[in-house]
Amino acid sequence: MCGIVGIIGKGQAAPLLLDGLKRLEYRGYDSAGIATLVNGHIDRRRAEGKIVNLAKLVGEQPLDGTIGIAHTRWATHGAPTEGNAHPHATEKLAVVHNGIIENFQELRAELEAEGRVFESDTDTEAIAHLVSHNLDQGMSPEEAVAAALPRLHGAFALVLLFTGRHDLLIGARRGSPLAVGYGDGEMFLGSDALALAPLTRQIAYLDEGDWVVLTHDGAVIHDQTNAVVTRKVRETAASGALIGKGNFRHFMLKEIYEQPAVIGDTLNRYFNNATRRIVMPDLPFDPTEVTRVTMSACGTAFYAGMVAKYWIERLCGLPMEIDVASEFRYREGPMPAGGIALFVSQSGETADTLAALRYAKSQGQKIVSVVNVPESTIARESDIVLPTLAGPEIGVASTKAFTTQLTVLAALAIHMAVRRGTIDHAREAALCQALSEVPERINEVLNHDDALRQLAVTVAEARDVLYLGRGTGFPIALEGALKLKEISYIHAEGYAAGEMKHGPIALIDETVPVIVIAPSDELFEKTASNMQEVMARGGKVIFLSDKAGIAKLGKMAAATIELPTVDPVVAPILYAIPIQLLAYHTAVLKGTDVDQPRNLAKSVTVE
Repeated sequence: MCGIVGIIGKGQAAPLLLDGLKRLEYRGYDSAGIATLVNGHIDRRRAEGKIVNLAKLVGEQPLDGTIGIAHTRWATHGAPTEGNAHPHATEKLAVVHNGIIENFQELRAELEAEGRVFESDTDTEAIAHLVSHNLDQGMSPEEAVAAALPRLHGAFALVLLFTGRHDLLIGARRGSPLAVGYGDGEMFLGSDALALAPLTRQIAYLDEGDWVVLTHDGAVIHDQTNAVVTRKVRETAASGALIGKGNFRHFMLKEIYEQPAVIGDTLNRYFNNATRRIVMPDLPFDPTEVTRVTMSACGTAFYAGMVAKYWIERLCGLPMEIDVASEFRYREGPMPAGGIALFVSQSGETADTLAALRYAKSQGQKIVSVVNVPESTIARESDIVLPTLAGPEIGVASTKAFTTQLTVLAALAIHMAVRRGTIDHAREAALCQALSEVPERINEVLNHDDALRQLAVTVAEARDVLYLGRGTGFPIALEGALKLKEISYIHAEGYAAGEMKHGPIALIDETVPVIVIAPSDELFEKTASNMQEVMARGGKVIFLSDKAGIAKLGKMAAATIELPTVDPVVAPILYAIPIQLLAYHTAVLKGTDVDQPRNLAKSVTVE
């Protein structure tokens, strides 16, 4: 969500700023803009829609200057128009901003009463006018920013460019990430390391409440008390190469097909092939003394956590509570001594999840994070990080991040069960073997791509689609419905199959495709009964099961997809693949923007 790039350079800044914005496209946005200094004056180009529109405008009306800021905006306050696009500017400065200023209306009213004229509907413009007001009082840029920051309520990462100052950028963060990049006589700011990768690999991440003054000579970082502090400079692993689609039509399809490889990479991190056992880093808690696991996440990561709840409770004998992060933090629920709190996030910057983490930490919980970006804020604030090795995920709809999250959570559950003595060595060996075979089994699932493409024709014609599952199939049903909604814009719902008769069965008729997720496990016969109830009412069942399941019920379904027979514990990882492909092909048939669906952002850094 929203992206920032800032450069104090030696050559022309605009091409580098555009390149940085392209690297941030995956975050989701609906407008973009650039501002540079030309002979001491701010010059801006802004465009509604995709970066290609901004690039065309800059091509027609070039921007000079060796210093500049750039932004991709995901609309919060104000429609996604050119006038609301960043950077916002006054006669004294320009600013780009990620996040939300919660008290902007009060600030705007105060500043308008002093005669300042606002030109947009955004909260961000209040920052520009507030800092400009401080400059008018005789403050230096540094003093003006330091005085303004305490008055801003909410979450933000921001960068300011000042008229007449070709050697100065000022950045600040509270709740949204911001990274400082170090070069040779050049300095950079960015939302994440990927944006800065072609420019530098020497990165320092600002801590919560920090603000930074950049010049050609380096960076001076202040904490929220304005004291000068140092932050560790590290070499980022982000690649300088633009992420390409290869021979695939969309990033999402490429990332679906990458899953055997990235799950294999992730397994190699946690599975010792020689001993055939799970190996975890030193945990900051003793699994035998854990009293409860509390987990919080958002969206697809929340569904990964729902699967983990089944694993941890059944394998480890531990009670586990799970809640969406946006609700969890406001319940202020009691958290027991000896508890651990588990947080899952692709970006490691999800605002609601980060707030939930901080609440759990305040309650004395040990913090475990499963993230795809080890340098992220959630990772840095955790007691231990269990990274997924999915690599950059560009498609907004998560695919490989989800299955690598499941892989890590399965490994953690097995490891804790062994430590707690709740599974014996024979069961441990069987589970480890099943997990190690997942990449190969996924390759087999990908062979059904053509069949799923054909099934998508039926789904694309539907107004409503239902997904049903039981046990660990229930979260996969929820994830399947989410995927279809996200990228095809078809209304879809996931249900626990046993709940159908308690209301949702009223939705069933011959126009409603019903995707049933039913591996041959201890709940198969129950799911079979629910499936027959659906078919008795005319529902078109697309049946996802293994050889044994299809032998029992396949002839009754409108269509079947046979998946490999695997241990039920690892089945949800496999069953995620066909629902991803079905959603993908449906969206392609509907003609939607698969990689950047409307209204969505990859990294949700606002509440």
